[in-house]
Amino acid sequence: MGSQEVSNTDWRGKHVTVAGLGVSGIPAARVLNGLGAVVTVVNDGDDERSRAQAAELEAQGITVRLGDGATLPESTELIVTTPGWKPDKPLFAAAAEAGVPVWGDVELAWRLRGQDGREPAPWLAVTGTNGKTTTVRMLASILEAAGLRTAAVGNIGVSLLDAVLGDEKYDVLAVELSSYQLHWSPSLRAHSAAVLNLAPDHLDWHGSMAAYVADKGRIYEGNTVACVYNVADAVTEELVREADVEEGCRAIGFTLGTPGPSQLGVVDGILVDRAFVTNRQKQAQELAEVADVNPPAPHNIANALAAAALARAFGVAPAAVRDGLRNFRPDPHRIEHVADVAGVTYIDDSKATNTHAAEASLASYEPIVWIAGGLAKGATFDELVTGCAGRLRGVVLMGADRALIREALARHAPEVPVTDLDRTDTGAMSEAVREAARLARPGDTVLMAPACASMDMFTNYNKRGEAFADAVRALAAESA
Repeated sequence: MGSQEVSNTDWRGKHVTVAGLGVSGIPAARVLNGLGAVVTVVNDGDDERSRAQAAELEAQGITVRLGDGATLPESTELIVTTPGWKPDKPLFAAAAEAGVPVWGDVELAWRLRGQDGREPAPWLAVTGTNGKTTTVRMLASILEAAGLRTAAVGNIGVSLLDAVLGDEKYDVLAVELSSYQLHWSPSLRAHSAAVLNLAPDHLDWHGSMAAYVADKGRIYEGNTVACVYNVADAVTEELVREADVEEGCRAIGFTLGTPGPSQLGVVDGILVDRAFVTNRQKQAQELAEVADVNPPAPHNIANALAAAALARAFGVAPAAVRDGLRNFRPDPHRIEHVADVAGVTYIDDSKATNTHAAEASLASYEPIVWIAGGLAKGATFDELVTGCAGRLRGVVLMGADRALIREALARHAPEVPVTDLDRTDTGAMSEAVREAARLARPGDTVLMAPACASMDMFTNYNKRGEAFADAVRALAAESA
């Protein structure tokens, strides 16, 4: 059955397979079941947690097959997959052979908009290697300041399925989309969208940088008003050129420098708009001050400009941009100030789970004692180390793949003292903070920006950040 046939509003009796239990698979299965589809969930794992989840779904009439995620259930007309399932899974090969379409949870949400007869809310969509969550939350704050009913949804906040099917009626949605989600979203068409930046990440999932970039670029397909790109990242502009958009859709750049026509940028500490003004050649609209951005680090100002561009594309007034940015509070563990101890500032950027994110935070401080390491996810560190070598007072390494960073430091910053903690237990963080304190001098910043994922030692980057903050607070208590 083709994707057009299966996307009509009558789901009764449609045989749908949901690939994977988890934060998106379980809601998708429940929604489809509620619409009358015949739902089968397949899952690779068969552990205690999976069995408990399966029991809850089976009580609602949903079939669950644990420990067998490779076989395509008989009569399947559509697969809805969770983002974590790689495209090379045998289930998807079987689906392709059988002519069965595969959607992600975002695609499902997109197709279900308007099922209740309401006019669907437009989507302002954001992707990029780094800064997505911050930008989407900034955008939601700006939209709220404009008096619009909105929510930050997608990869964060409210579930997209809840947003399109729940009782709350939204005027517009601020949507964070990962490369995984975009890969499985063939018919998504946003009002306006932004690609913030592109750097190697998740290459184990996508198979190549080209495939990763292509999936990010899908966010521009069919945009109706604006494709927002990063002037400092030429690949993002190239993706706009390649996109098949609605007639009249405009390319809008953002830059930390002085903006040209059809761009937003910074002039004398002011965020200005030369895109959504009457005379783009001669006019510039003041939106906010750099000081209104929290924190005012360069990469975060770029996030604010991207959020402002999307809001302006939706018709938001300049005062709402300013008020929304002033009201915004950043996520925990994203360049979060923990404490000052003995004249040294301690910053938690546990959310810097790749080299591109770490590069942004390392560029924001000087001199730095850097705490780094974890799971590299296929990354290399030579370019990162080369860029920050002159800022480093010292480095403390921990985690499974720390040797990769140590070797890059030996090649490009041999004079920087390095402490290599040969332990991966959770208590290593306390030792890392003490070693960093030993290397630091008054006026320095101890920056925990690991450039790696956390799962070798911690449940997630939040837990890693909490461990760092706890260790810093213990150090402060001893110094008091």
